[in-house]
Amino acid sequence: MHDKIICSVVVPLYNEEEVLLETYKRLKKVMDSLKDSYEIIFVNDGSRDKTAPMAYEICANDKKIKLIDFARNFGHQTAITAGMDYSEGQAIVVIDADLQDPPELIPKMLKKWKEGYDVVYGKRLARKGETFFKKFTAKLFYRFLRRMTEVEIPVDTGDFRLIDRKVAEALKLVNERSRYIRGIISWLGFKQIGIEFNRDKRFAGETKYPLKKMFKFAFDAITSFSYKPLKLASYTGFLLSFCSFIYLLVVLYTKLFSSEITQPGWASTLAVNLFFNGITLMILGIIGEYIGRIYDEAKGRPLYIIRQTKNFSEDKSNKITMR
Repeated sequence: MHDKIICSVVVPLYNEEEVLLETYKRLKKVMDSLKDSYEIIFVNDGSRDKTAPMAYEICANDKKIKLIDFARNFGHQTAITAGMDYSEGQAIVVIDADLQDPPELIPKMLKKWKEGYDVVYGKRLARKGETFFKKFTAKLFYRFLRRMTEVEIPVDTGDFRLIDRKVAEALKLVNERSRYIRGIISWLGFKQIGIEFNRDKRFAGETKYPLKKMFKFAFDAITSFSYKPLKLASYTGFLLSFCSFIYLLVVLYTKLFSSEITQPGWASTLAVNLFFNGITLMILGIIGEYIGRIYDEAKGRPLYIIRQTKNFSEDKSNKITMR
């Protein structure tokens, strides 16, 4: 019978060969300094470099380190979900492998958890090593999302957080495909508090969220927690229809009651047509995004498929191979 695990640390991995060993050393140092029993769960999200063999080697030398190896890349948010599914700790900490979020903050999170908080999230005061564009767009996104949704999602926060076991169990009830974990946790409720910190620059390697992925992630977050874009599409349609009706009245008045000779031009007609067609396509695009998400949910495919696990109990390894 193994000891009851107090804290599980979930670390999603995707092409982290340059930073993995340093991440392991710093996490190990922090967790060994605590009196509580712990486990560290690496989730290899279909890495294409040497991340997987390095993670297997670490697990072979340290039984407190466990590994979930995905059959392919399923995405960062899904990797976090799998780590939480497999975790056994009473408290679960999620932290990225790039060391931008300091592992040394984990003891403070555990202290707040022991005080009775169910969710302890890291709130970024500064973001070192990031471009002005990324800082500006991130700040804009969090505030825009807050306006768009009725769920109180803390601004300037990421996935770096601690959650209680009961929050993790509640999270298992949420099976949507397009996942925004920090938003779902806020939606679940429970007693939450933030800890402020300065985010460091990435230790090594490249960011896993280039501009294209950032936009997709932002759109997933907005469409997962708000249908206001659909309302915006409706309001825009009504507004343009009203403006068109007013313009029609002006044209009729000019034609019937004005002595001015009006000669319609092809350029203005083309410009108006292009404008209205553009608005129409934009609205159809927004509707299409929501329909696409409905289609993904309707297919009912599992969130992830696991190729292999390491250092989990036999019962745990056989219990969940997909979700």
